Amino acid sequence: MSAPQISPAPRRFLGVSFKMYFDHDETLSWTDEVIGVISHDKSWPSRVDVVEFPSFPSIPAVVGLANTTGVMVGAQNLADSDEGPFTGEVSGRTLRQVGCSYVEVGHAERRLKFCEDDRVIGRKLCRAFQSGLTPLLCVGEPRDGSSGTAGRYCVAQVSAALAAMPDTVDAPSLVVAYEPVWAIGAAAPATEEHTRAVCDMVRTWLSAHRPDMSVRVVYGGSAGPGLYTRLAADVDGLFLGRFAHDPMAFLEILGEVAAVC
Repeated sequence: MSAPQISPAPRRFLGVSFKMYFDHDETLSWTDEVIGVISHDKSWPSRVDVVEFPSFPSIPAVVGLANTTGVMVGAQNLADSDEGPFTGEVSGRTLRQVGCSYVEVGHAERRLKFCEDDRVIGRKLCRAFQSGLTPLLCVGEPRDGSSGTAGRYCVAQVSAALAAMPDTVDAPSLVVAYEPVWAIGAAAPATEEHTRAVCDMVRTWLSAHRPDMSVRVVYGGSAGPGLYTRLAADVDGLFLGRFAHDPMAFLEILGEVAAVC
């Protein structure tokens, strides 16, 4: 008997992370400009989940600006514990209390620069779910190569992260961001054929192993205007970086995503 298939996502996902490129004032200026435009179009929130990922100190202010607009806020990281002697860490519970809906887990920079392994990422997934946050789980191969090799690498990352999470944890919804490490910060994204193949492998594995979970698979890694129109049939959205730091570019991409929903 064939494996159960995940139903097509009724809503697309469009996220943007500022990493540490924007300071607080720049973050609020970007948010003001974007919200000033999209608040006049009441149709897009029914089709696209728009999520902004600012730095920790800017989260409450962004939540205040985004209130009633449909724009959601995510955190770029969370602690793998709920409380304790962890100087500088922020718990998922606190993030939820200040208005976050999403949280990044397992970004390539966290894996490389902060030595986060599969066990840490699994614990963070667990804390995100337990805190009522939707995790944005980042996966991606380190070097450019075949799509088959990349797909197997990404499936292994997803599998390891979920395996490190207790079976008793309620995990209703997950966004997987396929971000080939070699494409992050590059001049161009991965080819459409490569992205389609890898995202299909990840989605097929999740369909077979976690049919209980609502999953969206999105692409990130030098994603910019024009890309989603070509990938719309194969990915559920985009996770944006520096190409969306220009508010007008972000709004252009939002229009592309909303147009094909």
